[in-house]
Amino acid sequence: MNFEAIKGLLKEKIGSPYYENENCILFCGDTIEVQKKINKQIFNAIITSPPYNIGKEYEEIIALDKYVNWSEEWLKDSCNLLVDDGCLLLNLGYLSAVDTGRAIPIPYLLWDKVPLYLNQEIVWNYSAGVACKKYLSPRNEKILWYVKNKENYTFNLDPIRDKNVKYPNSMRHGKSRVNPLGKNPSDVWQIAKVTTGKNRSSKERTPHPCQFPLELINRLLLGFTRKDDIVLDPFVGSGTTIEACIRNGRYCVGIEILPEYCEIIKNRIENLLIQEKFEI
Repeated sequence: MNFEAIKGLLKEKIGSPYYENENCILFCGDTIEVQKKINKQIFNAIITSPPYNIGKEYEEIIALDKYVNWSEEWLKDSCNLLVDDGCLLLNLGYLSAVDTGRAIPIPYLLWDKVPLYLNQEIVWNYSAGVACKKYLSPRNEKILWYVKNKENYTFNLDPIRDKNVKYPNSMRHGKSRVNPLGKNPSDVWQIAKVTTGKNRSSKERTPHPCQFPLELINRLLLGFTRKDDIVLDPFVGSGTTIEACIRNGRYCVGIEILPEYCEIIKNRIENLLIQEKFEI
């Protein structure tokens, strides 16, 4: 099915979208309710970062077992929407549990709750963050890369090669040892967070409190999806996944529960589309 046909199918199953254009469609609603209405294998990839149960303005802290159960439910529903060679790229951080741990990596709680094959863990390392005096300052989150079929999935090496080659002129038997496109990327990615503040706010900053960096989603799309693929973000937040899909020739379906964030996304995408050209 092409994207226009899929948009028609989604509108028939879910109802009127909050926003749509030829590249994307955005629904305002609860992810679990919306995903259950779709109930069809139409997405090539799911790229998302769910609430971390840490008390951000868009969430209420719930008991740890309830958070795990909620996570397992939406993850199962999401994975049911993937095509046979589809993938899930799941960004997760940390949470606290009373009398148990200060900074528990959420992947420890959820990695085996996903009904897919865990292909690899990517460490997203960043420099900015809270400075801590009594324990180490956190400077990473994880992206769990799941695939539906461990023998058949998309991985594009060349578009995400690391250009930071320490010895670009290294030779062996008179031939270059270095791929001209760069070295094979590792599973540790150093990408800046979207920062706030009067003098250090990121250029791409929106009013959303927890925003994906565009560079991170660009790299995930280039590495793990193909041109014209259809991507789902069930917690689309500030709309970074939608913008990245538009910039990289993919289509995106987003779900966001809060109307005020949907309005942020709508304005962000409309501003993008009126630019004379994309700065990719």
